[in-house]
Amino acid sequence: MSERPDDAPAADDPSPSAATPVRSGRRAAGPRAQELDEGALGGVLGYHISQAVVTTLGLFARHVGEPQDLRPVEFSLLLLLQSNEQVTPKQLAQTLALSAPNLTILLDRLQERGVIERVRSDSDRRSQNVLLTAAGAELAQRCVELCATMEQDLDDCLTPGEHLLLIELLQKVTRHGRRS
Repeated sequence: MSERPDDAPAADDPSPSAATPVRSGRRAAGPRAQELDEGALGGVLGYHISQAVVTTLGLFARHVGEPQDLRPVEFSLLLLLQSNEQVTPKQLAQTLALSAPNLTILLDRLQERGVIERVRSDSDRRSQNVLLTAAGAELAQRCVELCATMEQDLDDCLTPGEHLLLIELLQKVTRHGRRS
């Protein structure tokens, strides 16, 4: 039997302290994931947008989603209907970047909940319009009011000018993606 110092790990010890460090030229991982070197990701717009999505979805869940039992796409659809008249399912699908089958499932769910209705178009009886019911209009208005408190949570990290600039830049990226 070979002797080893008391503080040296055994060869078959699976603990992290037993592993021999590998020198790869990369920064050693810190105790938290935030400390990782982003490397090439630091310049990738999609990565940063994804990171911001995590933050904003958390704010949405806390302020709007959980209290009103809404998913982000349902929230967006309600607010689009609140701001527009004579909205067709095709317009909603294009604006929300949803396939027709996925939009149908979404509309069915919201109709069962009693917040939207589908009615035949007066101008073209072959098509439908999606409308808010009275309950849907009330829910959409509550969501608008909750948006204010949700957006206030970002006031600590963005000035009003930065907030508007970020929205403008994201709209520009979105428009580019829709042309492609």
